[in-house]
Amino acid sequence: MQIDCIIVEDEPIALERVRSFVLKIPYLNLTAAFNSSIDAVGFLKTNPVDLIFLDIEMDGLSGIQLLESLGRTPQIIITTAYEKYALKGYELKIADYLLKPFPFDRFLKATEKVYDALNTSKITTKDYFFVKTEYRIEKVFIKDVLLIEGMSDYRYIKTEKGNIMTLQTFGELENLLPKDKICRVHKSYMVAVDKIESIERNRIKIKDTLIPVSETYKTDFYSMLGIRGQI
Repeated sequence: MQIDCIIVEDEPIALERVRSFVLKIPYLNLTAAFNSSIDAVGFLKTNPVDLIFLDIEMDGLSGIQLLESLGRTPQIIITTAYEKYALKGYELKIADYLLKPFPFDRFLKATEKVYDALNTSKITTKDYFFVKTEYRIEKVFIKDVLLIEGMSDYRYIKTEKGNIMTLQTFGELENLLPKDKICRVHKSYMVAVDKIESIERNRIKIKDTLIPVSETYKTDFYSMLGIRGQI
C-alpha cells in the first residue's frame, strides 16, 4: 500500500529533515512540500492526500487552523517544538505528535501507526463495540464513551447517554477498543482521549470527574500524547 503525503513546515531546515526521512520509507509517496499552510490549503482542495506532516506555529494560518479548515481530514502527524498543543491535537484526532528534534526511529514509528490505521480502515472501520450486561448484549458507540471505571467485579462504562455496567474485565475491553481513542491510565480507569479537558498533577479532568494517572501507565500515556515527563 502506498501512502500519498505532503509536508507543511515553515522552517527550511526542519522541512528538509522531514523530507529526507520521508524519502527513506518505501511506502510513503511525497506529492508536495509547503512552507506556507495557506498554500497547502489551496493544494488540498484539488489534491487529496492520505497523510500530512504538519507544523503548528506558522505565519498566516497555524497548523491547528489548517486542520480545522479541512472538510475531509487525512491522517495527521504533528511535527513541532511545542508540547502545549498536544491535547488540542488529539481532540482533532491526529495520528501522532512528534516533538522536535525527533530521531528517524521515532518518525518511522509514527508512520507505521498511520500505515496500520489506513490498512485496517480499508478492511473494516468499526465505530462501536459490544459489551455484555446482566440481561443483554449492548452496542456502545466509541464516540459516546467518556471513561470506564472499575468497581469491585464490575466495569462502569460512562457515556454521553448514560452508564453501562458490565462484568467484562479491563483486559477484555482493551482488546475491543482502539488504544489511541480509549486508553488505560490506572488499574481502575480507562479514558476517552478526545474527552480529556485538562491534566494537572497526574489527574485527568473529564467533565466533573478527576481520574488519576498511575505510575504503571503514565509513561505510555504521556508518550501517546507527545508529552515528555509528567504534569
